[in-house]
Amino acid sequence: MDLVGKYIGNRYEILEKIGNGGMATVYKAKCHVLNRYVAVKVLKDEYTTDEEFIKRFNIEAQAAASLTHPNIVSIYDVGHEFQGNIYYIVMELIQGKTLKEIIDEDGALPWKWSVNIASQIASALEVAHKNNIVHRDIKPHNIIITEDGVAKVTDFGIAKAVSNSTITAFGTTLGSVHYFSPEHARGGYTDAKSDLYSLGVVMYEMVTGRVPFDADTPVSIALKHMQEKPVDPMRLNPSIPLAVNQIIMKAMQKDPNLRYQTATEMLRDLNLAIKNPEGEFVEEKPQDFGATKRMNTITEDMLEEEKVPKKKQSKIGKFFKEHPKTKVAVIILVCILIFAITMLSVKLAMDLSTGKNVQIPELTGKTQQEVEALLKDTKFQVSYTEEYSDTVEAGKVISQEPPYRANYTIKENAQISYVISKGTEMTTVPKVAGKEYSEAEKDITDAKLKIEKIEETSEKVEEGYVIKQEPEENTEIKAGETVKVYVSTGTGIEVVSVPYVIGSTEEAAKKALEDLKLKAVVVYEEDKSKAEGTVLKQSLDVGKEVDEGTTVTITVNKFAEEKTGTVNINLKSLLNYEEPEENNTTSGEKVPEVKVRVEVDGETIYSETKPKNTPKINLSVKGVGIIEVKVYVDEVLRNYGNTSLDLNSANPVLTIE
Repeated sequence: MDLVGKYIGNRYEILEKIGNGGMATVYKAKCHVLNRYVAVKVLKDEYTTDEEFIKRFNIEAQAAASLTHPNIVSIYDVGHEFQGNIYYIVMELIQGKTLKEIIDEDGALPWKWSVNIASQIASALEVAHKNNIVHRDIKPHNIIITEDGVAKVTDFGIAKAVSNSTITAFGTTLGSVHYFSPEHARGGYTDAKSDLYSLGVVMYEMVTGRVPFDADTPVSIALKHMQEKPVDPMRLNPSIPLAVNQIIMKAMQKDPNLRYQTATEMLRDLNLAIKNPEGEFVEEKPQDFGATKRMNTITEDMLEEEKVPKKKQSKIGKFFKEHPKTKVAVIILVCILIFAITMLSVKLAMDLSTGKNVQIPELTGKTQQEVEALLKDTKFQVSYTEEYSDTVEAGKVISQEPPYRANYTIKENAQISYVISKGTEMTTVPKVAGKEYSEAEKDITDAKLKIEKIEETSEKVEEGYVIKQEPEENTEIKAGETVKVYVSTGTGIEVVSVPYVIGSTEEAAKKALEDLKLKAVVVYEEDKSKAEGTVLKQSLDVGKEVDEGTTVTITVNKFAEEKTGTVNINLKSLLNYEEPEENNTTSGEKVPEVKVRVEVDGETIYSETKPKNTPKINLSVKGVGIIEVKVYVDEVLRNYGNTSLDLNSANPVLTIE
């Protein structure tokens, strides 16, 4: 169903289709109540026939609408248009690209950029999970990156609405199996930890440019999620730091109990990875062997494999078999050793948990030497790290853990850690002018700087390349500052195809050209075989690609305007006729007559017989421009060189005498 041009809910005018997915079609629309542009997602017909799905869809969509977060696409409205049985969601209209489009275009992305995006997604999941909303379809296709680099997660709560009957009826599953958690792939219970697994897969694809598991069929991919361990991403991309690799692998643990348990946990490690990318702070949870576990079915092949080592006993095993008392002694010794280690560990733990309470010292703002002197005679377990700071001078403490508070005590043997300032980190601005934007972005990011993209038209620099930069190359500035790059959008002049206007009226031809932002110049010619006012010729061939503003000359058929003039003929003077003297005139003798014929441009307009003594013959003539007038007397031309008459003159008169 094409909804473009129609209204939904008596307020949303559908303007254009902007997307199409497995569940719904997305349109750009204008809300005429709040006067803003929105995105309207309309469910496809096959989903509107399932009552169970529609019920769950409404519940989940309304729950998702309650979420407010800068990294979640806001849902404004959920509705049902009875005419046409249209179920729709109205949401925030985002300008940008999906993360999937960015990965497809650029391949593996810079790890810092990827961690930043993952942090934004994790922040969105943190809020959703706290509101008991699980996404269940986290994938790059559902993450939009705005032009400002902000990640927006869309389709919250919608995946849960898909009922088993809907999946069975249409023979498919929602989302992409490439991003499914093992429990999702096998059709088991999914929760917040399933979203974190999917986020791990998204991170994997961002930093490597490929998904961890791929195969020819969805079933094969699902089995890999359930059975195979992914290749460490740092093996595929050695530039990935250790901490980022460990975060991804922890998020993708097949056992949900070994993954991050909350988005907050994962978000904390992502933030630490930016500060300490090679740190080993990612906690790996040990397998709980005490709990009841689901074991694989024992096959005959597995039993056969178990028989092999029994036939080939080691020398140690043979020794113990021959000396059973020695074996018992060794077992007792091992048990004593284990007991001793356990007791030592318990004592150490008790020592740490006991001890008197002491006031925590204030370290912030002190120098390294001052801190060492202050803690010299204490029993604190002390550690420190270093990092750059714009606000604290080099060599002084930026922060401490636990933080100092008046009357705040801790055990005298507790752990204290603090951060020493390395001062302001300086970096050199790289040269990016003349480079393609994605390359410039990577160079600036690698130099620990931020980038601001400013688009400009340019007749000299190719589209997508950097025209200039601020500051200039080799400038020393603080890490984290912003470099402005001016990127060419091309000439800004669109190329258009010359239309066919021959045979059109002058007005229609000019409009057709001007609508394409071409300049129309009109000249006129006369062609009696064509209708007046129609275009006879055009200066540029039809279909030729030209820049906007190009001039096209059209030749329009225009008949010349006829005008009227006067021809005065003094026949008597022209013939030098003299009247006979009276005494010589025979009484009653008639004056001789002659035949007078007048041609205008070769066409006879007058032919009469007149007496030779006729003093004036006045003729009205018509024509265009300069006409040629010839006077014949008895078929002899009499006016010779005096034949032209300019009808465009103020008083067009030709006198022939």
